[in-house]
Amino acid sequence: MKIAEIRELATNELAERVQTEIANYNQMVLNHAISPLENPMQIAKLRRTIARMKGELRRRELNK
Repeated sequence: MKIAEIRELATNELAERVQTEIANYNQMVLNHAISPLENPMQIAKLRRTIARMKGELRRRELNK
């Protein structure tokens, strides 16, 4: 997800999306520990997306 797409989301929708992405990330890491993923770079990509979302939430919080 690109930063432009993240900025278009409403704050409450973004917060919910962060929670679901974190759950997906944890599940992906667990699955990778049991049997390796085809593309382990998906984990890093998802981690970066979560960081972008959290950064945008923090930016909005500070701008209030």
